[in-house]
Amino acid sequence: MDTVLVEKKDGYAIVTLNDPDRRNVFTLEMSALVQDIFDDLEADPSMNAVILTGAGKGFCSGGHLDELLDNPGHDGLRRIYAGFVRIANSRLATIAAVNGAAVGAGMNALLVCDLVVAAESAKFDSRFLQIGLGPGGGHTWRLRNITDLQTVKAMVLFGEVLDGARAAEVGLAWRCVPNDELLAAAEALAAKAANAPRELLMRTKDTIHRTSSITESDAAIDNELDTQVWSMGEPAFVDMVSSLKSRISGKG
Repeated sequence: MDTVLVEKKDGYAIVTLNDPDRRNVFTLEMSALVQDIFDDLEADPSMNAVILTGAGKGFCSGGHLDELLDNPGHDGLRRIYAGFVRIANSRLATIAAVNGAAVGAGMNALLVCDLVVAAESAKFDSRFLQIGLGPGGGHTWRLRNITDLQTVKAMVLFGEVLDGARAAEVGLAWRCVPNDELLAAAEALAAKAANAPRELLMRTKDTIHRTSSITESDAAIDNELDTQVWSMGEPAFVDMVSSLKSRISGKG
């Protein structure tokens, strides 16, 4: 059985963690497959976006505990998290479609995505401290970047578990939808990203990520200038301006 499935559609792909009997526990095998799949998708000029979801009733139940014990130390833990890091570093637009429980390191699979859509049945459960383990894979930093400090402490220190609706309320998810509408909602968003010029989308994602280190107005303007100047000479913008001028002249 392939533990990760990929289905390419019109401008986007659906990547499914596929070990439903174990709630899609994130193994080293799965991590390697995710890395290869993202390499392939980024090399495919027809792909702009990726939806990440889980097979069955769970999204991802976290890292495999036996593998965690077999890969101790800094280097071992970096191997465990390599698949998540690969998603985080992707220049494609990424959406997590959270269909069930995301537990422990399994939350990292959604935290590394650009956007989270949650089903009503989704469960967001940090659970590191509850099993006697310190958070890993940038878990607290990623969670803090998408939510607020109190939410991070509630989930990590106090073991609060959020359902889909509550996750949307605190900003952990962009929206919460009925279970049977989850994939359609994620695909509708992916299709919008798929319609953008690919290089422009990737450069703009780079621009957004650089804003984390910007603290003043001039630097914010400079951050966007190169991409905006470049885009003004590209066909999407040039053709749009030409079409607009033609319509205006036709009205005259």
